[in-house]
Amino acid sequence: MREVTATGPSVEEAVESALAQLNITREEAEIEVQDEGKKGLFGLFGSRPAKVLVKKIINPFNEVRNYLISISKMMGIDIQIDMKVDGRDAEFQLSGEKIALLIGKRGQTLNSLQHLAGLVANRYSDQFLTVVLDAENYRERRKQTLSNLAQRLAEKVVRTNRKVSLEPMPSYERKVIHSALVKSKKVDTFSEGSEPNRYIVIAPKR
Repeated sequence: MREVTATGPSVEEAVESALAQLNITREEAEIEVQDEGKKGLFGLFGSRPAKVLVKKIINPFNEVRNYLISISKMMGIDIQIDMKVDGRDAEFQLSGEKIALLIGKRGQTLNSLQHLAGLVANRYSDQFLTVVLDAENYRERRKQTLSNLAQRLAEKVVRTNRKVSLEPMPSYERKVIHSALVKSKKVDTFSEGSEPNRYIVIAPKR
């Protein structure tokens, strides 16, 4: 239930009734007074109740938090969430005893959850919102791993004078590889293939 039309002897009482039905506070509500009502003669004859429409204000990022908690419980994982919002961007730091299950092999589960979380957020927003999920600082550790991999493969390309193709990666991981080698005078990097199987190629600079 996202909105309720309620009536009462007064606007205030109608609002209180709607808030109770939605189980929200006044701060979470958007209130539209449709009829202020009318007190009749002696408070009886010709009276008309007040009528209000109360809508729950939906915070897209709070919906993401609820979604993550729900999914985690289904997986048998208790998580703690630290949410940081900067305008239309939000980062969710996840922690917990079984957090490795949410990360998955090479972050595949975390990446899938991030994609779904982004869909949830944008379902409740007219503007495009960006959602980033991290767990136990995995993103930073993965970034360092990819940067080291890029350097090792670049050395191999220079040594063998043959290009190397990496495994498919999400766009932000491909960006890490590009950034790690952007200043190289010996190799070039470019992407090939189509999503979700787009991958990086490291080739000798011509």
